[in-house]
Amino acid sequence: MVEIVSYKEKVMKMEKEKKPYGTVLVRASKIMDFLAESTATECLKDIASATGMTTSTTLKILDTLLMIGYVTRDKGSKEYSLGPSLVRYANKYINDSVLVKVATPLLEELHELVDETIHLGIYSGNEVMYLNKLEPKKQSIYMTSKVGSTRPLYSSAMGKAILATFTEKELVDYLAKTELVPFTANTMTNTMALRADIDKVKGLGVAFDDEEMEQDCFCIGATIRLEDNQYGAFSVSMPKFRVTEAKKAELIQLIKATKAGIEKEIAEG
Repeated sequence: MVEIVSYKEKVMKMEKEKKPYGTVLVRASKIMDFLAESTATECLKDIASATGMTTSTTLKILDTLLMIGYVTRDKGSKEYSLGPSLVRYANKYINDSVLVKVATPLLEELHELVDETIHLGIYSGNEVMYLNKLEPKKQSIYMTSKVGSTRPLYSSAMGKAILATFTEKELVDYLAKTELVPFTANTMTNTMALRADIDKVKGLGVAFDDEEMEQDCFCIGATIRLEDNQYGAFSVSMPKFRVTEAKKAELIQLIKATKAGIEKEIAEG
């Protein structure tokens, strides 16, 4: 007896049996994920070990990724990191990002009030990546940051604001994997001091970077978060000499109001 199978049943069966076309792409994505999460360049042996592949297979895939610019290799150490060709895809994502579209109008309103450098960023690979930057219109001092660049969590205002949303396990994991390298004399390189600072962030609702990332630079940052969803963070940055207690208090209130406005727009959107 011939079994009669409907077209719908046939499609459902095919979908269940569907496999990825070209498993090499899946393997390549594992390599790129590993490099994206690494805080330093990686050697072939460590990449192969972390991705569960043989060194010969890993090398073949890396050679292809090198050819198309998705990874780069240091000529001296022969170690690998993500390559520049990914930037154009990142820029496309940045331009189309819902966060950028929702947050930018409200950040522009904040910008009109404070006329200081404003950054918008997302949590990416245990760092903060800048999605947008608003420069001062009247002030003559500008920040060295660029859209697409990253900053460590522990030494930046946006980063510490994000760390304050971590669970205890997430924070322990982050600290175990992250070397607290000093960028200035003010960078927090002591785990206990950083934890104490993060506790203050939880209580105040904003985070400070007091010359911890760049000399003579002061930043105030806050997260953009709804329930358990981490959307990103933003900050207001300025030269340290322009910071007074009165200005700091005013900025904290403006930042909190902007944060509430962005989160409301996302929730309603």
